[in-house]
Amino acid sequence: MMVAAFAGGVFGQEPAVLRPGLLFREEWKQPPYTGEINDEKRRLTQEAVSNPNLELKMYAGARDISVSPHEGRMDLWTGLTPLPSAVTLRDRSNYFDLSGLARLRWITRTISLHTVHPVLKLADGTLLVGSHSDSTAEEFLQSEVAFQSQRWFKLDPEKVVIGVEVKNPDLSKVDEIGFADLMPGGGHHGYVGAVNVSVIELYAKAVPRAR
Repeated sequence: MMVAAFAGGVFGQEPAVLRPGLLFREEWKQPPYTGEINDEKRRLTQEAVSNPNLELKMYAGARDISVSPHEGRMDLWTGLTPLPSAVTLRDRSNYFDLSGLARLRWITRTISLHTVHPVLKLADGTLLVGSHSDSTAEEFLQSEVAFQSQRWFKLDPEKVVIGVEVKNPDLSKVDEIGFADLMPGGGHHGYVGAVNVSVIELYAKAVPRAR
């Protein structure tokens, strides 16, 4: 009986499923500037992207996002954005396969009622925002985003406002990935409403782009 029970326990186990490996890591950097640093010189540009394989894409208020140092890292801060904003990264050589056990890992901070949502641009050009939200009570925290276990909604690329729900989007070929802050920033007045996004890591499979 003991042998039978042991055998049943061993052979009844599900086969191990491995998560995809690290596809990219982005640690933001301060864009080059001359003279004294100010809000204008901290503005987000392609030069803030440290990974040479990645292209920066910005939507709505994202052009007023600042690159700022905190805790020994550079991060993106939405405090000065007059509109909701979204920032994404596009791999120059590959689409992202976000099916299965793909994960996004990031370090974020949210202030006041702001939250961070994942954003995807599909291969057909549809921009989506996910129902997953991170709220960190003004602390920098690391968290993970799973793509299969949330709802997805169309996102207006001009205004970064939410549209209709998109049922069962094809996540096996994603063009861009990033985040959205769906509220305007609160400005330079202490702990006002804002989002910080620091190091981003994507664990997913690469799908080569057609040459």
